[in-house]
Amino acid sequence: MRHAISRSEEDILKFWEDNRMVEKAGEFRPGAKRYVVYDGPPFATGTPHYGHLLAGTIKDVVPRYYTMLGHKIERRFGWDCHGLPVEFEAEKELGTRGKYDIEKMGIDKFNEYCRSIVMRYAHEWRYVVKRIGRWIDLNNDYKTLDTDFMESVWWVFKSLWDKGLIYQANRITAYSTRLSTPLSNFEVNLGYRMTDDPSVTIKFKSLTEENTYFLGWTTTPWTLPANLALCVNPEQDYLLLQKNEERFYIGKYALSRYSKEFSDAEVIKTLKGAALERMIYEPLFPFYAEYAQSGSFIVTVGEHVTDDMGTGIVHTAPMFGEDDHRIGKLYRLPEIMPVDDSGIFTDAAPPYKGLFFKDADKPIIDYLKANKRLLRQDTLHHNYPFCWRTDTPLMYRGIPSWFVNVEKIKELMLENNRKIHYAPDHIKEGRMGKWLEGARDWCISRNRYWGTPLPVWICENCKHEKCLGSRAELEQLSGKKTEDLHRHFIDGLTFPCEKCGGTSRRITEVLDCWFESGSMPYAQLHYPFENKEQFERTFPADFISEGIDQTRGWFYTLSVLSSALFGLPAYKNIIVSGLVMAEDGEKMSKRLKNYPDPLDMLNKYGADALRLYMLNSGAIKAEELRFAESGLIDTGRNNLIPLRHALSFFVTYANVDGWKPAETPVKSDNPLDIWLLSGFQELVQDVRTAMATYNLNKAVQPLVGFIDGLTNWYIRRSRRRFWKAGESADKYRAYETLYYTLKNFAKVIAPFMPFTAELIYSVLKTGSDPESVHLCDFPEVDTTLLNPELNIRMKKVMDAVSMGRFLRASEQIKIRQPLPSVSLVTSDPVTAQVIKEMQDQIREELNVKQVFIESNEEKLVTFSARPNLPKLGKQYGKMMKPLTDAVKALTSAQLADVNRGGFVTLTLDGAEVKLGKDDLLIDRHQKPGLLVQTKDDLVAALDTTLTPELIQEGLVREIINKIQNMRKNDGA
Repeated sequence: MRHAISRSEEDILKFWEDNRMVEKAGEFRPGAKRYVVYDGPPFATGTPHYGHLLAGTIKDVVPRYYTMLGHKIERRFGWDCHGLPVEFEAEKELGTRGKYDIEKMGIDKFNEYCRSIVMRYAHEWRYVVKRIGRWIDLNNDYKTLDTDFMESVWWVFKSLWDKGLIYQANRITAYSTRLSTPLSNFEVNLGYRMTDDPSVTIKFKSLTEENTYFLGWTTTPWTLPANLALCVNPEQDYLLLQKNEERFYIGKYALSRYSKEFSDAEVIKTLKGAALERMIYEPLFPFYAEYAQSGSFIVTVGEHVTDDMGTGIVHTAPMFGEDDHRIGKLYRLPEIMPVDDSGIFTDAAPPYKGLFFKDADKPIIDYLKANKRLLRQDTLHHNYPFCWRTDTPLMYRGIPSWFVNVEKIKELMLENNRKIHYAPDHIKEGRMGKWLEGARDWCISRNRYWGTPLPVWICENCKHEKCLGSRAELEQLSGKKTEDLHRHFIDGLTFPCEKCGGTSRRITEVLDCWFESGSMPYAQLHYPFENKEQFERTFPADFISEGIDQTRGWFYTLSVLSSALFGLPAYKNIIVSGLVMAEDGEKMSKRLKNYPDPLDMLNKYGADALRLYMLNSGAIKAEELRFAESGLIDTGRNNLIPLRHALSFFVTYANVDGWKPAETPVKSDNPLDIWLLSGFQELVQDVRTAMATYNLNKAVQPLVGFIDGLTNWYIRRSRRRFWKAGESADKYRAYETLYYTLKNFAKVIAPFMPFTAELIYSVLKTGSDPESVHLCDFPEVDTTLLNPELNIRMKKVMDAVSMGRFLRASEQIKIRQPLPSVSLVTSDPVTAQVIKEMQDQIREELNVKQVFIESNEEKLVTFSARPNLPKLGKQYGKMMKPLTDAVKALTSAQLADVNRGGFVTLTLDGAEVKLGKDDLLIDRHQKPGLLVQTKDDLVAALDTTLTPELIQEGLVREIINKIQNMRKNDGA
């Protein structure tokens, strides 16, 4: 069911669409300076979630604001159309299980099916993107599957190739067996989770010494069939133990972990790991045993080995694990691979043929037991990477892959990162900076199908490699017209090798889809084939924004490619938002239904409530937001509804009095008007200052505070001025002030709450005004109306009233019940003077008979204190008794001062000890009948003692209120 606010917003959407407002926003400032925004492309393989809505809101606020500052902005949407998300979705629907099924079906049929489902949820995306009020050009969107986009990606790859930044290597990479493809480092980081794996200690029989075993250790028993070496640390100490008739090599400091097995063993000798190098041992399995003749099954040495886990002797399989691979290269060990591309054991390991690699752990352990080679079996609970797409365990294996040499440009990337303005700023040197410092070469090839093919052709004869950078180059070499660059259109295109005349054929890999999204600044414009001048004039972008997870995704790939291509950062300013979680702190899950449906929330509370709720949360500071429907309810109740009521209040009385706005500048001598106008100038100043540093949280907070001041203070305090019968100069000054404030406040909130802003503006605009608030200029500060001293004074009064009302609410004492008094205590003479001057307003607002202004908090409350033992215990341990006694002797006045942030100095054993609020545990004791609250340098004490006379007066007020409500309901 749609709420009235939601229906109002939909009417405004129709107004924007019918009047081409998005287009007009880009057209009505023809000579304006461009402000460039890059939109990170989402996958359209699912419906938008709250993380998308948060990012979309931020990416709407900033362009709206800069449009109102006079800039021209192209709002272009993008779609990520390639890669594993689409392929995995297709496989689920087609029932295929990896590369063999796909190739049996036909790459052409599989790719075309992928194409057919890419934009399946585009309608939902278009609806939600518009519904949250985001102004974006969805008709001029870019898609990574477009041939022009793919051609620019080829140009990017070729440019890196020409700079010597692309290479192929048989390196160890994280590999998804379900998808039959390697993953990049930042993809791996998306899928870690705690899991249990077997930890085994194996007896490797020495062929150098009789009845002697090396105690090897591993947490991946399934890799033991590929064992070709053991590895020890050359500088660490190792022991040779004697137990009965057998001897064992083990790390000296690992022995304590095996006390059960070797409690009665004798230490024969101690030696360095280097002394064990090239000792030989018997293979665990009969297969691969022939490699013993070529230098395998030896003890190697490596600095990576430690004895803080296991035995200090590590099982080594050169094609599984980076350290294993490095050792294998160093000792020239063979590269053997007993599993296929799907992680299934082949006939190279006959007993385990057909088993999935993780399923082979148990039978391998059983084999070790049966052959008396298993010393111990444990379970290790550790953090292990899973494929973030398929939720299957990853394998670290050697596979020929293509890489970008990130190490070569790392310093340039770090230098460029320092040029970028981050909000929040700690991300620059923190999460992003640290990630760049540790960046490794980027694996960009995928052994998949639906993506941009790597533009590399290799001669079948001489192996000469040819990299292409354009469609025209391929057409010229192959002699075939090329309308599409996907695999099934170009894999069959060959051409003569320029070196030997043999046949050059394209390699089979496609590019990582992150390479495509990182190429979007160039590819969205088909650079350099088109729009060359436009791109070079507008690069780098002025602004981008996505969630904090993109520090290792899109932000990173943009940085790699822009640094490599142009030596520049890809963007100047960035807002990094936090993750949106379910209310219980867990990840949002459609299966668990642990979060409210976004469309339901939009229908119930409207887009502005959702926008303001997210913008006024820690999510804008890259913190976690636990999404709760109650947050939307509070946002509407405390902000949107009061603001609409303020507009309704103004319109109702202005129509009754026939008041019309004049062209003359607003001017009033009423203190409330002066304060409101001054507060509005301060608001404009605060928002402009915050937006200049892209601090949306600081920009939104004063908006919320201003709404409260406008509705709960100014209008309530001025209500009688509008009620006065007949002509009244003061009444018309109130109209003039409220009209000016509401109309201009609509312009201030326009980037943040575009629907509410449009509603207010549409009611208040005159014939000479622009047709939409979003085509207006953002307000400037009118210094002639700015009165900072008055703003401070009024804030003190409002704080006093707010504290008093809070105390009433805490005891559920209705505002219509008169109370004896409120005592306001402050040591600040300015605050005391302001309260004295405004005590009539305070008395009226709090419905008390008297307002007392005090300077001594002891008259209202008493204090006791004790030292903060956890904090002070270590420093003053031996002096704690005299310290405790000295603290107990402090007066309430001293403790009250400390409680407000001051310090007290004590002399103990001839030494001065300075104590602050953190050093003391201060207890406040209220006097009977008083409710007390402290804020900054102001204490409010509300006397709740009720006399019969006060009770009677409260009842009379309740009766009058009910009669008035009855008359109102009856239309009287």
